[in-house]
Amino acid sequence: MSQPESMRGTAGAQLSDSSRRQAQSDFLRHEQPLTNVVGYGHGVKWADGQPTGEPAVLVLVTQKVPESLLPERDVIPRLMDDGTPTDVVAVGQISAQRRPIRPGAGARQQEIAYGPDGGVAQQLGGMSRPVLEELGGLAAFEPQVLVRRMRPCPAGFSVGNVAITAGTLGSVVYDFLPGATVDPPGPGLGTPAKFYVLSNNHVLADSNRAQPGSVILQPGTFDGGTDPADRIASLSRFITIQFAPQTPLDQQNNVVDCALGEIRFQDATREQYFSGAPRAWRRKANVAVGDLVKKTGRTTNLSFGRIIAVDTTIDVDYGTAGTARFRDQILTTSMSDGGDSGSLVASLDNVAVGLLFAGSPQVTVVNHIENVRALLRVEIAEQLA
Repeated sequence: MSQPESMRGTAGAQLSDSSRRQAQSDFLRHEQPLTNVVGYGHGVKWADGQPTGEPAVLVLVTQKVPESLLPERDVIPRLMDDGTPTDVVAVGQISAQRRPIRPGAGARQQEIAYGPDGGVAQQLGGMSRPVLEELGGLAAFEPQVLVRRMRPCPAGFSVGNVAITAGTLGSVVYDFLPGATVDPPGPGLGTPAKFYVLSNNHVLADSNRAQPGSVILQPGTFDGGTDPADRIASLSRFITIQFAPQTPLDQQNNVVDCALGEIRFQDATREQYFSGAPRAWRRKANVAVGDLVKKTGRTTNLSFGRIIAVDTTIDVDYGTAGTARFRDQILTTSMSDGGDSGSLVASLDNVAVGLLFAGSPQVTVVNHIENVRALLRVEIAEQLA
């Protein structure tokens, strides 16, 4: 399944230093931020709903507003100072935690999104009709949720800290073995002493609030999981997320939303349900705009998307925890919904690319798997591709 020529981007392409500095100071400035702007990234310019292939700085907004209705200071320039074109892309409200809207839902039940009829909100990925047709056709359907108790549990099923609702088990990983390296990356030798389930901080560690050793259930509590009957892991460690207002957005340095739960080797597998185990992982220098990707997750099961921006900086709403600004992210067409947080995102031939953690009805936001591996110091797969 090839990608259209107009979508192809150079692997590892990113914003120029001057464009990044200008985007940060002009579009996400601390004082008087621009109306509706939530981020920016490297992508290609679009015209009449189609990608042109021309590299551009994508300015990400919650919704587009006619230029005539904006104050002059909020109008996005057509060119950056270094001559790079800009394009404004509507991404909606980006959120890592979604509250159910069905009556009687508790205040902490933030991860699962429900539609007005009480069913899980349906998603068709936010992709254009040509892309949907390329990926297998457009048809009305309701995704079948992956909420059953499973032992061993494949990646893609419901999981979560006992204090939250539910997210997705992304994979099974282990600590770096002797000789493993980050840059250049390489696997080590030996026998792993411990194994872990990999998912998001906000799924396994309740957005920094859970204590090490706290219980992780499969399925998550929202899906009927109880302790101790459904205990699958205990929280081992996580990368702390910086939130506003405690840390001002312009002072944050978030690049991952990830955590580990220690598990018995026989209780879970890195086999992605229906899709297969990751055969390798991809360095961020080899991730390109236009690449096709897939994931298996708790709420929308198997879904496919296309990378529309890399080197993305974006603000994410975590509900009561606050707002977090992430840099160096992957932005795809919508391929997720509430409860899919923690899903492993891979190429169509099963090379791990990233860890899904946020999104909206328009887009999905993904951590680079290289950053997850380096910061947690765990092995996701033994080969590079």
